[in-house]
Amino acid sequence: MVVLLNYTIAPIPSWNLILFIVSALVLIMGITTFNLGVDISLIPIGEHIGSALVKTKKLLLIIVLTFFIGAFITMAEPDLIVLAGQINGVPDAIIIIAVSLGVGLALVGAFLRILFQFPLSYILIGCYVLAFILSAFTGKDFLSIAWESGAVTTGPIMVPFVMALGLGLASVRADKTSEEDSFGLVALCLIGPILTVLILGMFFTPAGESVMAVPKLESVSDIVLLYGSNLPEYIKQVAVALAPIVLTFAVFQIIKIRLKRKDILKITIGTIFTFIGLVLFLTGVSVGFMPVGYQLGGILFDNNSGIILILVGMVIGYFVVAAEPAVFVLKRQVEEVTSGAISARAMGLGLSVGVAVSVGLAMLRVISGLSLLYFVIPGYVLALLLTFVVPRLFTSIAFDSGAVASGPLAATFMLPLAIGASEAKGGNIYIDAFGIVSLVALTPVITLQLFGLVYSIKSRLAKRAMVVPSLEDTIIELDYSSSEQEDESPVNGMDENIGENPDTGMDNAVSDGLQ
Repeated sequence: MVVLLNYTIAPIPSWNLILFIVSALVLIMGITTFNLGVDISLIPIGEHIGSALVKTKKLLLIIVLTFFIGAFITMAEPDLIVLAGQINGVPDAIIIIAVSLGVGLALVGAFLRILFQFPLSYILIGCYVLAFILSAFTGKDFLSIAWESGAVTTGPIMVPFVMALGLGLASVRADKTSEEDSFGLVALCLIGPILTVLILGMFFTPAGESVMAVPKLESVSDIVLLYGSNLPEYIKQVAVALAPIVLTFAVFQIIKIRLKRKDILKITIGTIFTFIGLVLFLTGVSVGFMPVGYQLGGILFDNNSGIILILVGMVIGYFVVAAEPAVFVLKRQVEEVTSGAISARAMGLGLSVGVAVSVGLAMLRVISGLSLLYFVIPGYVLALLLTFVVPRLFTSIAFDSGAVASGPLAATFMLPLAIGASEAKGGNIYIDAFGIVSLVALTPVITLQLFGLVYSIKSRLAKRAMVVPSLEDTIIELDYSSSEQEDESPVNGMDENIGENPDTGMDNAVSDGLQ
């Protein structure tokens, strides 16, 4: 898509285009390696820790450890690191700590919901109403950042780990709804950071322009030097981010889990893959992906009308969500849950169209300066109202699905694209550009709820079609035309072809009538 734009309406310097292509390849290798590592290490770690926590049977200990685990896992989230680095005037550590506290509290709330079977929709309504109230008191420049933080936090590390942890925690109740209750954790982990960062916005104000800069390149050696100078910094950053997770697992392994040496070796190899993938991902994003996205946004605005910017944003949004790996998992999951009533193809099309609309609205905000609340409040009010008419499982999956669409590509390309266009326009990036990822996270929630509504209607119609009429509604018609020959019947005046059913004591004629 970027190459097509380069040769049509948004030409960028040749070496910057090469940098983008190289960075895209590095990004692909990073995500692939990272996902492999997550499957081998982070997911098993989450399941083992969750099960070990439940086996302690000490509620206070489970709550405390769940909080710290949620906070630690959030600190390693690459999308959060990327977001914090783009905000001037507020230390990165402050933002990361505020978001981590929000996830820790949300994870505790999610566990208590599982334990006491409290309806997810009521918790979500309360949390979003509180978020709307806090939005009235938060600084205007921090408002979009707060709503962005939730969508960005639920990224490639946090989502699989929390889902795995949820399966372990849900085993505290071994009933038929325990698996269903494992959904909804990500939904609460999305709203938790929004609340804490809204409170943070009452005390901090971002200042200045974007921290992003477009590198000046003239040769391949410049690209190599750019990567070489940034790589050590991200190796250190990833090591610090993953350390709390590794240490937490080590403590649980020594005290409670005690896995075999073979399993430990497998998890160790997976952790190495996770580390390498995360380093490649962050390096590729920071060196080439984000700067070129930022540059492309400015060129699009300068060379074209606002309508073109909106249309290009919609096209990019359509294809970006289709490329997210987690979307394929979500589509298959919904198709299985509905037994094929909602196909993966229809689900994918609905998500792509929805995200395209989200990015189009985000670009409209860049041009017009409209407040994010004009879109967020009506959107979530609709989504929350739908929770009363769709199956509970769909509510849980729908609110979890916001994390699926707002994956790595949304935070690392679409947000810089919006920032570049906003700066070219001369607007305030913290008001106009930030918020695009939160809109991308909102659309799947509504889309899946609507699909859930369709599924519910289809199920009711199918049940009505399969209703078997009761005995009282069955009309039995008997032929009495031979009643005049009743006295001539060889067996008590009855026709010789009509006999009594020895097994049921019911006349064959009556039996035929029932049939």
